[in-house]
Amino acid sequence: MTDLFSGIEEHQRERIGEGACYFPGFALADAEELFTHIGRVTAQAGFRTMKTPGGRSMSAEMTGCGQFSWVSDNLGYRYSEQDPLTGRPWPEMPPAFADLAHRAAAEAGYPGFQPDVCLINRYGEGARMGLHQDRDEQDLQWPIVSVSLGLPMTFLWGGLERKGGQLKLVLNHGDVLVWGGADRLRYHGVAPLKQGHHALTGAYRYNLTFRRAID
Repeated sequence: MTDLFSGIEEHQRERIGEGACYFPGFALADAEELFTHIGRVTAQAGFRTMKTPGGRSMSAEMTGCGQFSWVSDNLGYRYSEQDPLTGRPWPEMPPAFADLAHRAAAEAGYPGFQPDVCLINRYGEGARMGLHQDRDEQDLQWPIVSVSLGLPMTFLWGGLERKGGQLKLVLNHGDVLVWGGADRLRYHGVAPLKQGHHALTGAYRYNLTFRRAID
């Protein structure tokens, strides 16, 4: 098995797959700045509840920034250059977002990652995300970088098929996950958010998910 993380000692990490790495507290030093930028993004493109192609409402609220963002409606799942609610381009990705994603990917063995999408999910009490694969991107060579802010939430890390066991990993404020390579199409999700209060984010957990959608 190739060790993607050999020679990287700067940050504490835990391998959760051949191509996947958990960095506890990686984004703590940047958390307040990241949260400020979330406010600026959502002032231009507010949170909304998307629907699946089958008409079911998702429990997490979502928006995005960057050249593209991900949308879901009766037409299907896809990336779009325009916010369907406003008809305008998505807000520009803050440099602090892109820099964090680039650094985390490099630490995990994926140098050169330049995201063109940042999805921003906001979870309130009871909100969850079912097991799914991230497979709408054109080139799956690039990893996914996921940043947690606010209340703790249980991450579900499955296999390459929906059935089977899952690793349950509690993600805390400032934690970062990176997965790619052999693990790029792993099924994953999050368990329902428990009630709580965080000093920075209040009753919510925020998740920044960085991707390279178009190549």
